[in-house]
Amino acid sequence: MLEDQLQKDYIQAMKDRDAVKSSTVNFLRAQLKNVRIEKRSETLEDKDVVAVIKKQIKQRQDSIEQYEKGGRRDLADKETAEMAILKTYLPEELSGEVLQQLVDQAVAETGAQSMKDMGNVIKAVAAKAQGKADNRVISELVKKALSGK
Repeated sequence: MLEDQLQKDYIQAMKDRDAVKSSTVNFLRAQLKNVRIEKRSETLEDKDVVAVIKKQIKQRQDSIEQYEKGGRRDLADKETAEMAILKTYLPEELSGEVLQQLVDQAVAETGAQSMKDMGNVIKAVAAKAQGKADNRVISELVKKALSGK
């Protein structure tokens, strides 16, 4: 399980005195603990762990943008390093071709005719992608597929 891997990696980072990795993984473990408490569960499924990781990556991306606007390259670099560590725990992303096939299938299955149906198509694609694709990319592909109709 992904949660067990995080625990092992945290211990190893502490032994290696890797401050960035240990603090990043430790913060992630704290976020996972909060989700476990919220769900009243002893363990989390990998899909829940991936959702928390994606949320953390999104927060890092937003922070990087703000730090760069503010001229704080040092803080942006720190956030970039943390984001790279978090990305190693995500499942491998689907290729563009595979994603396009999923979009085409979802459009056909939902009977989408216009941009009004975009939300239903995105939900269908996201369910099939199972966290292996960036939601922005899915949204762009769906928009492109439906705008041609």
